Amino acid sequence: MTPPSRASIRRWRQYLADERAEAAVYRDLAGRRTGEEREILLALAEAEARHEAHWVELLGDQIGKPRRGALRTRALGWLARRFGSVFVLALAQRAEARSPYEDDVDATAAMAADERIHEEVVRGLATRGRNRLSGTFRAAVFGANDGLVSNLALVLGIGATGVSTPIILATGLAGLLAGALSMGAGEFVSVRSQRELLSASNPNPETRSALPHLDVDANELSLVYRARGMSEADATAHATEVMRDLTVDHSNPDDINSHEEIGSALGAAVSSFLFFASGAIIPVLPYLFGLEGAAAVLVASVLVGLALLGTGAVVGLLSGAPPLLRALRQLAIGFGAAGATYLLGLAFGVSA
Repeated sequence: MTPPSRASIRRWRQYLADERAEAAVYRDLAGRRTGEEREILLALAEAEARHEAHWVELLGDQIGKPRRGALRTRALGWLARRFGSVFVLALAQRAEARSPYEDDVDATAAMAADERIHEEVVRGLATRGRNRLSGTFRAAVFGANDGLVSNLALVLGIGATGVSTPIILATGLAGLLAGALSMGAGEFVSVRSQRELLSASNPNPETRSALPHLDVDANELSLVYRARGMSEADATAHATEVMRDLTVDHSNPDDINSHEEIGSALGAAVSSFLFFASGAIIPVLPYLFGLEGAAAVLVASVLVGLALLGTGAVVGLLSGAPPLLRALRQLAIGFGAAGATYLLGLAFGVSA
């Protein structure tokens, strides 16, 4: 048997270190969860341990000293130990998608398949977290982004007309307050209306008291399930089962439509107000600290650019998309809107 090359040994040692680090990440995440999510994460850690055993067997007495995992895996471990949030799961999802095992002849087909499945398992766990954040967090992220873009565009547009710095400052603060109030009120009305519409679609809990008195032969309960989208055969079978056991909990997810968690109207409104204001204050900061002219424009643009990169990266992480691409897209959109307004300000400046 031909002994493995030095390159192979180095690669196997790195794989071994990465598998150990990934298993540690899942154990750390599991330590911050309970119930089914904890069991799933521990099962993923066990799977990584099986992969670890494969590389240990290949290395034999060439295993050498323990090595450190890849930098991104170590960073995931650090985040998992301190936060254990959906952001870590989103990063873990991307890490699983980058597995090199499909193209490595020394990895088994089962190991490559495991990594693909792990990606979907982590995606499912991350989706649960995304759904829990979907209401208030959505209002927060997009409120901050709207504040950044709209107030930068307003400040640059007014500044380009050639008005004095106090007018620019007053305009920026007025835009902050008006925009934050508008966003908060709009988010409150939107979420409240959506919740009311969904509530109108939920079954009346008092209806279950009529079940014992239904005509078993007619079984009109099947019409309820047909109205909710079941086929006639499935609706009849389900209604028959319910009639057979009237102690069933009719509020379970099989009996009613499940709706995406949209958060509370007040929580969404407050988040939208605060985060719009936190974004809208950034373009005004240079003027608050006494900067004028080109210096104020440059500082405001740099500060807003950094903030846009941050919000774009966060959205990218949560959506499982490349954070850098999302950050650059957010930056391009924001600066595009601000640049257009600045040009309009120049065209209609006071000197004109």
